[in-house]
Amino acid sequence: MRPEVIIFIFMLGYVIGSFPTAYLIARIKGIDIFAVGSGNMGATNVIRAMGWQYGGLVWLIDGAKGAFAIVLARWLVADDYHAAAGVLAAIAAVTGHNWSFIATLITGSIRGGKGAATASGTFILLAPTLLLALVLAVAALMVLLTRYVSLGVLTAVTVAGIGFVILVLIGFLEPINILYLLVGWMVFVRHRANIARLIAGTERRLGERTQ
Repeated sequence: MRPEVIIFIFMLGYVIGSFPTAYLIARIKGIDIFAVGSGNMGATNVIRAMGWQYGGLVWLIDGAKGAFAIVLARWLVADDYHAAAGVLAAIAAVTGHNWSFIATLITGSIRGGKGAATASGTFILLAPTLLLALVLAVAALMVLLTRYVSLGVLTAVTVAGIGFVILVLIGFLEPINILYLLVGWMVFVRHRANIARLIAGTERRLGERTQ
């Protein structure tokens, strides 16, 4: 791909990813999502603050952001570049969600989500069906057993990353797909506080409402 195409795809994905779904949906109920619970612009915080129906809607839209960025990126390039365009758009969309320029304009400080929902939307389009099923099963099982959404997310990201590495090494996926590990890295970076609370035993479980 030409450099200008790479830049355009990244900027497009970043803008799409920056859409502040949780903030806007919470505002419908008069809630500032940045001022409740973890202060995170994501589905889990919305679930705790507003309930499953709103949190589920946020997850769906945030996931769609990642998928939409990939679809547009692939549409812009020839078939030979679909893999590269898809991975680039995935990285850009998660970057935009985690460090949203729109949320930054609203709050005056760099804000965003933690990338799990947007990453899941990209993963659905980039991962082979078997790996997708495995990751979803592992994440669901972890959440059911522990009620820690963050642990389910981190476990899923780890399994997904290992899966991508193996599939690239055996030649099932193009080498460019190894860059998708950056998505997992960004999810881990944004979950640093959750990791610390998991270790300390103070992480909130699913179902515990925010105050």
